[in-house]
Amino acid sequence: MGNTMSATEPETTGNGDSKGASVIVNAIAVLRTFSADEPLLGVTEIANRVGLHKSTVSRILATFEQEHLVERDAETRRFRLGLGLIAVAGPLLAELEERRVAYPVLRELSEQTGETSALMVWSGDESICVEQIASHHQIKHTTPLGARYNDALSASVQVFLAREPEPRVRSLLSSGAISYPGLDDSSLDAYLVRLKDDIRRGWAVNYGETSIDEVGLAAPVFDHRGEVVAAVLIPAPRFRVSQDRLQALGEACAAAAAKVSARLGGGSRRAGPGAAKDTK
Repeated sequence: MGNTMSATEPETTGNGDSKGASVIVNAIAVLRTFSADEPLLGVTEIANRVGLHKSTVSRILATFEQEHLVERDAETRRFRLGLGLIAVAGPLLAELEERRVAYPVLRELSEQTGETSALMVWSGDESICVEQIASHHQIKHTTPLGARYNDALSASVQVFLAREPEPRVRSLLSSGAISYPGLDDSSLDAYLVRLKDDIRRGWAVNYGETSIDEVGLAAPVFDHRGEVVAAVLIPAPRFRVSQDRLQALGEACAAAAAKVSARLGGGSRRAGPGAAKDTK
């Protein structure tokens, strides 16, 4: 989110289906430029990021504004995402059983630890936040709804990759779909060992590796088939997390994930990358 991306200008000739498809791709690209870090963007900023002409972006935004998918800030006249998106996403969020089941567990976890708790799901190459209970502390780390993570060292990404077949993990990292700066054969092998360690421990740790000021802990949520369907995440300021407290937070995170798993009819599985899946 918020990264520069390339879109395609609408075609002026050729098949009508191709023209319609490129318009949809452009519209999606415009929506994806908005992020929690940069919620307000102007037409020129968006055009530069998606590689479209300003007039094309203006037309897309005008349509979105009519449908309340974006709205204009009264003071800056820049755009932000609109409440109409909630109406679009609402049915999906309502159908996410993991989200409904996890909510009371996340609240309990935040009350117990004093830190933010979140529920993450996997899209194939990104970990996405679908629920969050913010810490009551003034200084805290949060994971906004819809936030996406594709860094290999992110705790939630580790949780999901740990249950992927090893060739799939190698492919995701080697292709750059999952970010790992300075990746080589040695670090890739070490990362695969790390994923196995995460499984044995019961949770994954990111101790200031993607952000020097933040610690992340995540544990897997299993459904009745024994599949990982989500991850419980605790993001916290690093200054509040000593090595001793890291262990306590990890255990609390794993216990919360186990509660959500139990509510989904699942249990814990300690199988690493490439392990055979249950067929029961």
